[in-house]
Amino acid sequence: MIPDIYINDISVISMGWIREKIEFPIPKAQTETVIVPGRNSPIRFNEALGSVSFEPRAFTIILSMLGTRKNFDSEVLLMANKYNGKLCRIKTSEEPNLYCIGTLNLNSSYEPLISKGQLVIECMDGDSYRYHAEPTEVIQTGNGTINLKNDFMPVVPTIITTSETVLKWKVGEDSFHKTLSSGTWVIPEFELHYGSNSISIETTGTVSFSYREGCL
Repeated sequence: MIPDIYINDISVISMGWIREKIEFPIPKAQTETVIVPGRNSPIRFNEALGSVSFEPRAFTIILSMLGTRKNFDSEVLLMANKYNGKLCRIKTSEEPNLYCIGTLNLNSSYEPLISKGQLVIECMDGDSYRYHAEPTEVIQTGNGTINLKNDFMPVVPTIITTSETVLKWKVGEDSFHKTLSSGTWVIPEFELHYGSNSISIETTGTVSFSYREGCL
């Protein structure tokens, strides 16, 4: 299979481009340290809010095309009008179930001696995490205990209840209890972490949990 790139779910191969190179480096962790005189170790704030935060993801995509200068300029113009300066979803053919989001900046060059043009697509403000292409949805009818599995990115699910519902869960040593009427809810303290997240449900109706997972 020829390696491909999808921009907003559109294949660059289908637009006449060849993928030469793509770099998706791991985003750097946000770090903040304070050196205190008299201490042998600095004060580190990497996980001051309970988890590590990351800097924006920067990535570069290099595409090429063979042909006349006129045809190349026409194709670059099309790409520039569709994507330059715009927030887009990017995914590779090797990992079709993951995508990243960022603002694209395009720059082109053409070598007339070999009739080859090159289009460089750069992003400097991409979201740190890559997202699953399909959201996760778990539905429970009646009383029970379910496990919500999550990838590495912490996420707060959207909860939809059809009748009064009691939710009970634990985070570390802390226990939580929430009573919800029918409707759509987002509970900030109900944050899913990596692995299996157990929650007890008491209801006469149906409860659904929907969220989009992500990873670096």
